[in-house]
Amino acid sequence: MDFAYSEEHEMIRQTARDFAEEVLAKTAAERDRTESFFHEELKQLAELGFLGIVVPEEYGGAGMDTISYMIALEELSCVDASVGVVISVTNSLACYPILEFGTEAQKQKYLIPLAEGKYLGGFCLTEPESGSNAADLKTTAVFDGEHYVLNGSKNFITSGLSGDIFILTAVTDKSKGARGTTAFIIERDLEGIIFGAKEKKMGIRSSDTSSLTLDDCRIPVENRLGEEGMGFKIAMTSLDSGRLGIAAQALGIAQAALEESVKYSKERYQFGRPISEFQAIQFKIADMECRIQAARLLTYRAAYLKDQGKRYTKEAAIAKLCASETATWAADEAVQIHGGYGYTKEFLVERLFRDSRVTEIYEGTSEIMRLVISRAVLDEY
Repeated sequence: MDFAYSEEHEMIRQTARDFAEEVLAKTAAERDRTESFFHEELKQLAELGFLGIVVPEEYGGAGMDTISYMIALEELSCVDASVGVVISVTNSLACYPILEFGTEAQKQKYLIPLAEGKYLGGFCLTEPESGSNAADLKTTAVFDGEHYVLNGSKNFITSGLSGDIFILTAVTDKSKGARGTTAFIIERDLEGIIFGAKEKKMGIRSSDTSSLTLDDCRIPVENRLGEEGMGFKIAMTSLDSGRLGIAAQALGIAQAALEESVKYSKERYQFGRPISEFQAIQFKIADMECRIQAARLLTYRAAYLKDQGKRYTKEAAIAKLCASETATWAADEAVQIHGGYGYTKEFLVERLFRDSRVTEIYEGTSEIMRLVISRAVLDEY
């Protein structure tokens, strides 16, 4: 068992970290304040191959392994978690399902431009009345011979206003429950698709999030992803991959909280000495390091299983749960270490505190992660 980075992994880590510090850091705070998307920065990330990290080179991707993907996402999210989630959604929830379930024609038409960064991807599963219960969808798709006619609504869509291609799940046979849902590839400019206003969010403000309404939207049959009835399977398989992405994003936030805390504790003096010399602060730093290291190893293990072609649903849930809860805890501790300054926008930890919270919510809440884990464990013993 080798815990060391390979030369390729170290190269990915350094490339991502350099880009984050030299490019993203310059505009991250202002984009957070103005809720502005990072179009120019995204073009540069596409040139680096980060929009199709694990997509094979024959389909326009970088052809790297999942651990490389985790490393890159963590480093980007350490500086700007908004960028991290957009990269995660495009890779895990747009590219991945097309790579795994798409036809060759769909891969040529959609996967290649997604991986090359010509298109930005999104994922449409959550509905106003269906969040954690992804099997209880209200959006319908009725086949009329050549097209599927879609009606319904989706919300909390990452890159809803900036994205081009979306994976969407709808009900094709209500009598079959989860087995009666089907996945589709939709383009944002199709007639009958209406995107809602940008959500006003507590954190991850540089990434746009919106809803969409489908009003007799006609989807060509060739845009069906997989066979009828495979929608729930495709969504859950994609979310396994997506949860790894969110775990890596959360790791980046947590690592940034640690780094900022160490830096501040050495600079801030109280009672004639830096607060880093106080045992209370040292214990917080030690606990941060332990929890982050543990979450990182859990994330890498799940990524390794994915690369080996093994089932990793439980491990992805464990990684996502531990990393996200570590991120929110570490960000909270970082604010505490900074004292009153941590509650001001002058210091990065204020943004980390806001950005961290959603990692326990999207792509499966912490409660759902515990359900996934417990059910897997109960089946094992």
